[in-house]
Amino acid sequence: MARYTIGDFVSQTAQKDRGEGLFELENDRMLEVNLNGMVWAKLGSMVAYRGAVRFEREGMLDHGLGTLLKKAVTGEGAHLMRAAGNGKLYLADEGKRISILNLQNQSIYVNGNDLLAFEPSLKYDIKLMRRVSTMMAGGLFNIRLEGTGMAAITTYYDPVTLMVTPDSPVSTDPNATVAWSGSLYPELKTDITFKTLLGRGSGETFQMEFRGSGFVVVQPYEEVYFQVAQGQSH
Repeated sequence: MARYTIGDFVSQTAQKDRGEGLFELENDRMLEVNLNGMVWAKLGSMVAYRGAVRFEREGMLDHGLGTLLKKAVTGEGAHLMRAAGNGKLYLADEGKRISILNLQNQSIYVNGNDLLAFEPSLKYDIKLMRRVSTMMAGGLFNIRLEGTGMAAITTYYDPVTLMVTPDSPVSTDPNATVAWSGSLYPELKTDITFKTLLGRGSGETFQMEFRGSGFVVVQPYEEVYFQVAQGQSH
Protein backbone atom coordinates (compact mmCIF):
# COMPACT_ATOMS: atom_id res chain seq x y z
CA MET A 1 0.00 0.00 0.00
CA ALA A 2 3.05 2.29 -0.20
CA ARG A 3 1.74 3.80 -3.43
CA TYR A 4 -1.18 5.37 -1.55
CA THR A 5 0.95 7.53 0.72
CA ILE A 6 0.25 11.23 1.22
CA GLY A 7 3.57 11.94 -0.48
CA ASP A 8 2.46 10.09 -3.61
CA PHE A 9 -0.85 11.93 -3.64
CA VAL A 10 0.85 15.32 -3.33
CA SER A 11 3.35 14.42 -6.05
CA GLN A 12 0.67 13.27 -8.47
CA THR A 13 -1.67 16.22 -7.93
CA ALA A 14 0.84 19.04 -7.38
CA GLN A 15 0.57 22.15 -9.53
CA LYS A 16 3.00 22.07 -12.45
CA ASP A 17 4.42 24.96 -14.47
CA ARG A 18 4.27 24.10 -18.16
CA GLY A 19 5.41 27.42 -19.58
CA GLU A 20 2.50 27.62 -22.01
CA GLY A 21 1.76 31.32 -21.55
CA LEU A 22 -1.05 33.31 -19.96
CA PHE A 23 -3.57 30.45 -19.96
CA GLU A 24 -2.50 26.89 -19.09
CA LEU A 25 -4.54 23.77 -18.45
CA GLU A 26 -3.49 22.58 -15.02
CA ASN A 27 -5.73 19.66 -15.86
CA ASP A 28 -8.73 19.38 -18.13
CA ARG A 29 -11.03 20.76 -15.41
CA MET A 30 -8.92 23.62 -14.05
CA LEU A 31 -7.43 26.65 -15.77
CA GLU A 32 -4.24 28.28 -14.54
CA VAL A 33 -3.85 31.98 -15.40
CA ASN A 34 -0.31 33.33 -15.18
CA LEU A 35 -1.54 36.77 -14.29
CA ASN A 36 0.51 39.87 -14.95
CA GLY A 37 -2.12 42.52 -15.55
CA MET A 38 -5.81 41.75 -15.96
CA VAL A 39 -8.22 39.15 -17.36
CA TRP A 40 -11.98 38.78 -17.43
CA ALA A 41 -13.36 35.66 -15.74
CA LYS A 42 -16.78 34.20 -15.02
CA LEU A 43 -18.07 35.50 -11.72
CA GLY A 44 -17.50 32.93 -8.97
CA SER A 45 -15.05 30.80 -10.97
CA MET A 46 -12.01 31.45 -8.76
CA VAL A 47 -10.96 28.38 -6.77
CA ALA A 48 -7.48 29.52 -5.63
CA TYR A 49 -4.74 32.02 -6.30
CA ARG A 50 -1.18 32.79 -5.34
CA GLY A 51 0.32 36.28 -5.25
CA ALA A 52 -1.23 39.74 -5.27
CA VAL A 53 -4.56 39.33 -7.09
CA ARG A 54 -7.66 41.43 -6.59
CA PHE A 55 -11.16 40.79 -7.87
CA GLU A 56 -13.83 43.25 -8.90
CA ARG A 57 -17.28 42.55 -10.25
CA GLU A 58 -17.92 43.75 -13.78
CA GLY A 59 -19.04 47.38 -13.78
CA MET A 60 -22.21 48.54 -15.49
CA LEU A 61 -20.34 50.30 -18.29
CA ASP A 62 -17.19 48.16 -18.51
CA HIS A 63 -18.16 46.88 -21.95
CA GLY A 64 -19.97 49.96 -23.17
CA LEU A 65 -23.51 51.34 -23.08
CA GLY A 66 -24.68 49.01 -25.85
CA THR A 67 -23.74 45.94 -23.83
CA LEU A 68 -25.41 47.38 -20.73
CA LEU A 69 -28.67 47.86 -22.62
CA LYS A 70 -28.52 44.33 -24.02
CA LYS A 71 -27.98 42.94 -20.53
CA ALA A 72 -31.01 44.85 -19.31
CA VAL A 73 -33.11 43.36 -22.11
CA THR A 74 -31.84 39.79 -21.91
CA GLY A 75 -31.33 39.44 -18.16
CA GLU A 76 -28.37 37.30 -19.23
CA GLY A 77 -26.31 35.35 -16.75
CA ALA A 78 -22.76 35.73 -18.08
CA HIS A 79 -21.72 37.94 -15.19
CA LEU A 80 -18.01 38.64 -15.23
CA MET A 81 -15.37 39.69 -12.77
CA ARG A 82 -12.11 41.49 -13.35
CA ALA A 83 -9.06 39.68 -11.95
CA ALA A 84 -6.03 41.97 -11.79
CA GLY A 85 -2.56 41.81 -10.30
CA ASN A 86 0.44 39.56 -10.44
CA GLY A 87 0.35 35.88 -9.53
CA LYS A 88 -1.25 32.57 -10.40
CA LEU A 89 -5.01 32.29 -10.59
CA TYR A 90 -6.94 29.03 -10.78
CA LEU A 91 -10.39 28.97 -12.36
CA ALA A 92 -13.03 26.24 -12.74
CA ASP A 93 -16.77 25.96 -13.37
CA GLU A 94 -18.69 23.07 -11.82
CA GLY A 95 -16.05 20.55 -12.90
CA LYS A 96 -16.71 21.20 -16.59
CA ARG A 97 -14.03 20.41 -19.17
CA ILE A 98 -11.99 23.44 -20.23
CA SER A 99 -10.68 24.24 -23.70
CA ILE A 100 -8.31 27.11 -24.53
CA LEU A 101 -8.73 29.07 -27.77
CA ASN A 102 -6.02 31.39 -29.07
CA LEU A 103 -7.72 33.82 -31.43
CA GLN A 104 -5.54 35.43 -34.11
CA ASN A 105 -7.56 38.34 -35.46
CA GLN A 106 -10.56 36.00 -35.47
CA SER A 107 -14.05 35.93 -34.00
CA ILE A 108 -16.10 33.29 -32.24
CA TYR A 109 -19.50 33.10 -30.60
CA VAL A 110 -19.73 31.38 -27.21
CA ASN A 111 -22.84 30.45 -25.27
CA GLY A 112 -23.01 32.93 -22.40
CA ASN A 113 -23.02 30.14 -19.82
CA ASP A 114 -19.89 28.48 -21.26
CA LEU A 115 -17.41 31.38 -21.29
CA LEU A 116 -14.88 30.96 -18.47
CA ALA A 117 -12.24 33.63 -19.10
CA PHE A 118 -10.74 35.85 -21.79
CA GLU A 119 -8.08 38.48 -22.30
CA PRO A 120 -9.13 42.15 -22.34
CA SER A 121 -7.56 42.46 -25.80
CA LEU A 122 -10.61 40.62 -27.16
CA LYS A 123 -13.64 42.73 -28.01
CA TYR A 124 -16.75 41.48 -26.18
CA ASP A 125 -20.37 41.88 -27.25
CA ILE A 126 -23.71 40.27 -26.42
CA LYS A 127 -25.72 38.91 -29.34
CA LEU A 128 -29.37 37.92 -29.21
CA MET A 129 -30.78 35.38 -31.62
CA ARG A 130 -33.54 36.73 -33.84
CA ARG A 131 -37.13 35.76 -33.02
CA VAL A 132 -36.10 34.80 -29.50
CA SER A 133 -38.20 37.38 -27.68
CA THR A 134 -41.42 35.88 -29.00
CA MET A 135 -40.48 32.29 -28.16
CA MET A 136 -38.47 32.23 -24.95
CA ALA A 137 -38.73 33.95 -21.61
CA GLY A 138 -35.51 35.88 -21.08
CA GLY A 139 -34.18 35.06 -24.51
CA LEU A 140 -31.22 33.03 -25.71
CA PHE A 141 -27.98 35.01 -25.74
CA ASN A 142 -24.41 34.41 -26.74
CA ILE A 143 -21.15 36.29 -26.48
CA ARG A 144 -19.12 37.36 -29.49
CA LEU A 145 -15.36 37.57 -28.94
CA GLU A 146 -13.25 39.21 -31.63
CA GLY A 147 -9.60 40.13 -32.06
CA THR A 148 -6.32 38.62 -30.93
CA GLY A 149 -6.00 36.98 -27.55
CA MET A 150 -6.81 33.91 -25.47
CA ALA A 151 -10.18 32.67 -24.27
CA ALA A 152 -11.24 29.64 -22.25
CA ILE A 153 -14.57 27.90 -22.75
CA THR A 154 -16.20 25.07 -20.81
CA THR A 155 -18.18 21.99 -21.80
CA TYR A 156 -19.80 19.10 -20.02
CA TYR A 157 -17.65 16.15 -21.10
CA ASP A 158 -15.71 16.14 -24.39
CA PRO A 159 -16.87 18.58 -27.08
CA VAL A 160 -17.40 17.67 -30.72
CA THR A 161 -16.85 20.15 -33.56
CA LEU A 162 -19.08 19.86 -36.64
CA MET A 163 -18.07 21.54 -39.89
CA VAL A 164 -20.70 23.61 -41.69
CA THR A 165 -20.51 24.04 -45.46
CA PRO A 166 -22.86 25.77 -47.94
CA ASP A 167 -24.17 22.39 -49.12
CA SER A 168 -24.24 20.79 -45.66
CA PRO A 169 -25.98 22.89 -42.97
CA VAL A 170 -26.07 21.72 -39.36
CA SER A 171 -28.95 21.89 -36.88
CA THR A 172 -28.32 21.62 -33.14
CA ASP A 173 -30.12 21.58 -29.83
CA PRO A 174 -29.62 25.06 -28.27
CA ASN A 175 -29.03 23.49 -24.85
CA ALA A 176 -26.14 21.41 -26.21
CA THR A 177 -24.58 24.14 -28.37
CA VAL A 178 -21.41 25.67 -26.93
CA ALA A 179 -19.73 27.82 -29.59
CA TRP A 180 -19.49 28.53 -33.29
CA SER A 181 -17.26 30.42 -35.68
CA GLY A 182 -17.75 34.14 -36.16
CA SER A 183 -18.62 33.62 -39.83
CA LEU A 184 -21.91 31.96 -38.85
CA TYR A 185 -25.08 33.29 -37.30
CA PRO A 186 -27.76 30.67 -36.67
CA GLU A 187 -31.48 30.95 -37.09
CA LEU A 188 -33.74 29.63 -34.37
CA LYS A 189 -36.39 27.37 -35.86
CA THR A 190 -39.29 25.49 -34.36
CA ASP A 191 -40.59 22.00 -34.95
CA ILE A 192 -43.95 22.10 -33.22
CA THR A 193 -46.26 19.38 -34.41
CA PHE A 194 -49.52 17.96 -33.14
CA LYS A 195 -47.60 15.06 -31.60
CA THR A 196 -45.27 17.47 -29.84
CA LEU A 197 -48.24 19.25 -28.30
CA LEU A 198 -49.56 15.88 -27.12
CA GLY A 199 -46.22 15.04 -25.54
CA ARG A 200 -45.39 12.37 -28.12
CA GLY A 201 -42.70 14.25 -30.04
CA SER A 202 -38.95 14.02 -29.65
CA GLY A 203 -38.93 17.00 -27.30
CA GLU A 204 -36.56 18.88 -29.64
CA THR A 205 -39.03 21.72 -30.21
CA PHE A 206 -36.40 24.40 -30.84
CA GLN A 207 -33.29 24.02 -32.98
CA MET A 208 -30.44 26.26 -34.09
CA GLU A 209 -29.81 26.02 -37.82
CA PHE A 210 -26.33 26.91 -39.10
CA ARG A 211 -25.79 27.69 -42.79
CA GLY A 212 -22.70 28.93 -44.61
CA SER A 213 -19.05 28.08 -43.95
CA GLY A 214 -17.60 27.50 -40.51
CA PHE A 215 -17.91 25.22 -37.52
CA VAL A 216 -20.14 24.63 -34.50
CA VAL A 217 -19.13 23.07 -31.17
CA VAL A 218 -21.58 20.85 -29.30
CA GLN A 219 -21.41 18.90 -26.05
CA PRO A 220 -23.02 15.58 -25.05
CA TYR A 221 -25.15 17.28 -22.43
CA GLU A 222 -28.15 19.60 -22.42
CA GLU A 223 -27.74 22.65 -20.18
CA VAL A 224 -31.04 24.12 -19.04
CA TYR A 225 -30.46 27.87 -18.87
CA PHE A 226 -33.64 29.28 -20.32
CA GLN A 227 -37.34 28.54 -20.29
CA VAL A 228 -39.98 28.43 -22.94
CA ALA A 229 -42.27 31.44 -22.71
CA GLN A 230 -45.08 29.33 -21.22
CA GLY A 231 -42.78 28.59 -18.28
CA GLN A 232 -41.84 25.02 -19.19
CA SER A 233 -38.21 23.91 -19.18
CA HIS A 234 -36.82 22.58 -22.44
